[in-house]
Amino acid sequence: MATENTRRGLRRYQEVRPAALTNKCLRLVVTPGEPAGVGPDICASISQQSFDYELVAVADPAMLAARAQLLNLPLRIEEISLNTTPAPSKPGLLKVLPVALAAPVVVGHCDPANAAYVLQCLDVAQQACSDGMAQALVTGPVNKAAIIDAGYAFSGHTEYLAQRTGTKRVVMMLASDKFRVALATTHIPLSAVSAALSIDLLRDVIRITAHDLRTRFAVSDPRILVCGLNPHAGESGHLGTEEQTIIEPCLAQLRADGMRLLGPLPADTAFTPKYLQQCDAVLAMFHDQGLPVIKHASFGTAVNITLGLPIIRTSVDHGTALDIAGSGIADVGSMLTALQCAAAMAASQRGN
Repeated sequence: MATENTRRGLRRYQEVRPAALTNKCLRLVVTPGEPAGVGPDICASISQQSFDYELVAVADPAMLAARAQLLNLPLRIEEISLNTTPAPSKPGLLKVLPVALAAPVVVGHCDPANAAYVLQCLDVAQQACSDGMAQALVTGPVNKAAIIDAGYAFSGHTEYLAQRTGTKRVVMMLASDKFRVALATTHIPLSAVSAALSIDLLRDVIRITAHDLRTRFAVSDPRILVCGLNPHAGESGHLGTEEQTIIEPCLAQLRADGMRLLGPLPADTAFTPKYLQQCDAVLAMFHDQGLPVIKHASFGTAVNITLGLPIIRTSVDHGTALDIAGSGIADVGSMLTALQCAAAMAASQRGN
């Protein structure tokens, strides 16, 4: 899927790798996402802070410099290749692995001409992680419509990175300091959810969620609460049968394997303190069953995590916010949380 421009970008660091593999300092690569949105604002803002890991933006350097100037933020851009030894990031300095824009950016207005640029940044950043040159990928928000309008089949970061890494099944999860929500289905129409659910799908999703809770979140014996699909979890089949034909049989199989599962519970019951205290993650059946709840509770401090990938990927919990791009009021909280989460996961995986 990588374009020729992507391959040229990758050649910047493919020759020498030992320093990144042996140095104790972690390297995180960040893709700002849609160049007309708040992603570049947030990158310029967080670069005013220091981090005990190396932060590298994969983006157009001139675009980032222009956004920092628009926001009146002092910022020095250092173009690098990834064959250097990682070093903790310093305030006012942003290291950048350069990828050139296809068209000039008008802040607040998406241009489908830059869709290839957005995907190229993702390609380069993902490949850096897959090659061990970076330990985690943190993504800023993209505009799906602009990418699709440019002719690309794109339903979201989660699915795109799964395809890029050759991963059959991944799980989208939002997490905060309050609770975690994983999704059985992601970016599909509500009318397609029932047909998309199957015993095999749910079994894979639950196993991936439990595995990553153990290996990346240090939860030794995960407890997962599973929502029903229908109101009242189907009300014994009177309000829908997916609980009886799909969800309950799947949970019975996994319980027989020793997994700790609660449900299926009605979603309006599952997200109450009584039940949230009994689980390490909630599994919702579709996007808008689970995500509105965690965003209401933790918007701006939640992080989007893709489970099941061979690389660590986290993301902000918000969109491109085109209406406030360039204004200086974009909240950096979710990006800082995504960075903190990615660094913690990478350190855990590395054994630090």
